[in-house]
Amino acid sequence: MSDPDQGRNGLTYREAGVDIDAGNELVRRIGPAAARTRRPEMLDGLGGFAALTRLPERYREPILVTGTDGVGTKLRLAIDFDRHDEVGQDLVAMCVNDCLVTGAEPLLFLDYYATSRLDVDVAARVITGIARGCELAGCALAGGETAEMPGFYASGEYDLAGFCVGVVEREEIIDGSALAAGDRMIAVGSSGPHSNGFSLIRRVLEHDGVDLDREKPLLEQLMAPTRIYVPAIRRVLDAGLPVHGMAHITGGGLPENLPRMLRGDAAERLAFHVDLDSWVLPDVFAWLRQAGGIADLELLRTFNCGVGFVLCVPPEAEQDVLSVLAEAGEHAWRLGSLAPADQRPAAPGLHVPGTGSAEVVGTWA
Repeated sequence: MSDPDQGRNGLTYREAGVDIDAGNELVRRIGPAAARTRRPEMLDGLGGFAALTRLPERYREPILVTGTDGVGTKLRLAIDFDRHDEVGQDLVAMCVNDCLVTGAEPLLFLDYYATSRLDVDVAARVITGIARGCELAGCALAGGETAEMPGFYASGEYDLAGFCVGVVEREEIIDGSALAAGDRMIAVGSSGPHSNGFSLIRRVLEHDGVDLDREKPLLEQLMAPTRIYVPAIRRVLDAGLPVHGMAHITGGGLPENLPRMLRGDAAERLAFHVDLDSWVLPDVFAWLRQAGGIADLELLRTFNCGVGFVLCVPPEAEQDVLSVLAEAGEHAWRLGSLAPADQRPAAPGLHVPGTGSAEVVGTWA
């Protein structure tokens, strides 16, 4: 029989790798940053089991919109090069931009931070960045979860996941049902690769023998945080301008994300014609194409290639939408148009049918 006194000086949770006191210190440290994101609809603050929030009173028939995502292997570079301050914005952007395509206003955000052993300084930098992203998007950081998982993650590593709740008036949902041949596609520029394609980026870096400790400008371009398009796109919507469809250009690039706007038989009838001469490929993507010997279609379906968000609008609204986006500080331009599925774009162009495979027409300089 075991000695009943034996456990009194036995193992502790901290010795097993989980430090409750460190977790409490993290909550205390991030409290001011989270408080800056607070919305008037919230009924409580951080620290409870769940967040309580009213729906904004101005909505007559509110519909909730949800989105979840992570940062992916961009985190590998963040960890390796001590770039923890901005990946939080990446996390928020990947979620709120997805909700935005429906016309929704981001309302709440929650994060999940998992690590081997909690480094309060690193975690505080990451979560402060999440709060900063929430401020840009106008949503509240309603809560989150910090998990210490010794033996599951390697020492010094962490992973992130996020979850967003948005709200949209039922009659103002943008679902692509109004898309028609002749609609103009308006591109809104990206800040870099955002949070997609980093497995291939890391392979190119390895293949080309790049030392990012010495190639600081390239590191800056790769680690630029994902743009949050909420303020600019909300200005377009709040101005009452007609928007028939929107797409957040994430994994899969233009070929995979543009068709996600189409509904029903429109996928059989319509195609997206992208004018590949309408913008200059940013340097970071030109370098990736050259250093990795990446074919044009592979480049376009792996990276955003400088196009972070796309709006589809009727021709008569094109100039007004471009003007509002410019006033909001965004670089925006006409990317192309929608056409009948059996037509091909002028060269050099990208033909993206609602069904089937995308095709590069002509030579993309």
